[in-house]
Amino acid sequence: DLAIADGMMVIVRGNLSVYATRGKYQIDCQEIAPLGQGDLYLAFEALKQDLAARGFFDSQHKRDLPDLPLRIGVVTSATGAAVQDILSTLKRRSPHCMIYLCPATVQGETAPSEVAAAIVALNQTDADVVIVGRGGGSLEDLWAFNTAIVAQAIYDSAIPIISAVGHETDFTIADFVADIRAATPTAAAEFVTQRHRQELLQLIDRTAESLYETMQSLISDKSQQLDRLSRSYAF
Repeated sequence: DLAIADGMMVIVRGNLSVYATRGKYQIDCQEIAPLGQGDLYLAFEALKQDLAARGFFDSQHKRDLPDLPLRIGVVTSATGAAVQDILSTLKRRSPHCMIYLCPATVQGETAPSEVAAAIVALNQTDADVVIVGRGGGSLEDLWAFNTAIVAQAIYDSAIPIISAVGHETDFTIADFVADIRAATPTAAAEFVTQRHRQELLQLIDRTAESLYETMQSLISDKSQQLDRLSRSYAF
């Protein structure tokens, strides 16, 4: 939905009528879009409807994220603020993880093909999950993530994809196709590192203790069995 504000220039579609008594015109508004972005909105809705009809957004195609991802792929600009937010969050929360950064232009004519190619490239690695995104911007700035080529790459990915495009209020086609939508790039990094380093160390300690107890019990059982055999008539 479009939030209307004073001074905004818009394109309005509807039925025009005249109030003859006062000689005033009025319009029964059916559609409204910002001036200069009307075509983009129409293209967005057309692609959204087409992909929805083809099952790109269906829940049965959504992949579960791994409980403990150790290799995290990242597709974003190598110079933007988003990459710094993602990398700093990953390193702070899960320094044990390996990060595969596959940089791509996220704005401009070549952005859609570069983002799609980066997703395909990461599918040739052993990454457990991939974050695809960028920082906020206008509809034109985010348009690479509203294209069919990027939607197809996300849909075809064998690796779970987290879409993290723009701010919390921004929604793109990539968000609908991806397995998980994060409100921001930082939120995506936090999402894949829900288990902190301390929690992992505690899990390792508990597992090691359980393994030790299991082995001690096994050794005790075998020792008793050996003792019984050594005292048997056969010996």
